[in-house]
Amino acid sequence: MKKIGFLSFGHWMQQGSLVQTASEAYLQSIELAMEAEKIGVDGAWFRVHHFANQIGSPFPLLSAIGAKTSKIEIGTGLIDMRYENPYMMAENAGLTDIITQSRVELGVGRGSPEQVLDGWKYFGYDYSEEEVKEVARQRTLEFLDLLEGNYFAEPNPQPMFPQAPGKLRLEPFSPSLRQRIWWGAGSQQTAIWAAQNGMNLQSSTLVNYESKEPFHIQQAKQLLAYKEAWKKAGHDFAPRTLVTRSIQPITSDLDRRLFGQDDDAGYDSVGFLAYHRNPTIFGKTFVGEPEKLVKELAQDEAIKEADTVLITIPNTLGVEYNLHLLETIVKDVAPDLGWK
Repeated sequence: MKKIGFLSFGHWMQQGSLVQTASEAYLQSIELAMEAEKIGVDGAWFRVHHFANQIGSPFPLLSAIGAKTSKIEIGTGLIDMRYENPYMMAENAGLTDIITQSRVELGVGRGSPEQVLDGWKYFGYDYSEEEVKEVARQRTLEFLDLLEGNYFAEPNPQPMFPQAPGKLRLEPFSPSLRQRIWWGAGSQQTAIWAAQNGMNLQSSTLVNYESKEPFHIQQAKQLLAYKEAWKKAGHDFAPRTLVTRSIQPITSDLDRRLFGQDDDAGYDSVGFLAYHRNPTIFGKTFVGEPEKLVKELAQDEAIKEADTVLITIPNTLGVEYNLHLLETIVKDVAPDLGWK
């Protein structure tokens, strides 16, 4: 494990939460990223959901974090391409990467079931659920092509402002951003597709149930298939891989009251997501004192294969608690797993 970051869904809710409004969710996300950088956390990553009391508009947030920090990676895990216009997204991503000084790590993919039916239709895209599966991939490939910086647009013979002769491209252009795009894969097949198309790989706390093996073994095989496909593709840069884990250290009475009583947390589970014909396996939550966590996580084959691990955080407990959680992992868990 080379890098460690946090993944926040940016929830807010009126009851049972220290984060009750959108304003608090976004502003606390910025504050947590700033404080996480101070204790050495490598990345601040955010899930993107539409029509929900969660982070839904990532580029202003990533830019704000970039303006307040200097080292920490700032990423998404992931942006749902069913909703995106590749051209507008390429402009937003390029500007955000310039503001953050090339620290954007942009995770994209098909996304998970949303809060509304066919939500992309409200964004102007009239596709069925079956059609939109391929549309998401097509838009991703178009987005990747735009990030290459090629000049493609025919110039106006009578432009408003003087310009150099020849075709134009979207601006601003960030030259290295193309190598920092990640695909969120749920299966070996999609992992291989990501490698073939030159994207880094994100694998979450759930993957398709492709064998009867434990979650971490199935996920490790996904990462290995990706790496093999990358070698065959012959890309000119080294890929990165990350996995997400739910890790809850128990070092205080408050930790124990909040997370120490869930008897089902320490086991994988199998279930179905909406529109999925095949079952999905969900990885377990790691709960316990740091010594116990080190022993359990050291047996995780997918963590061994990945160069980055994202810790899902309970952001509704506020900045102070989540900083306590991250600091415990950074000081008492991650070093024994090869971090730093």
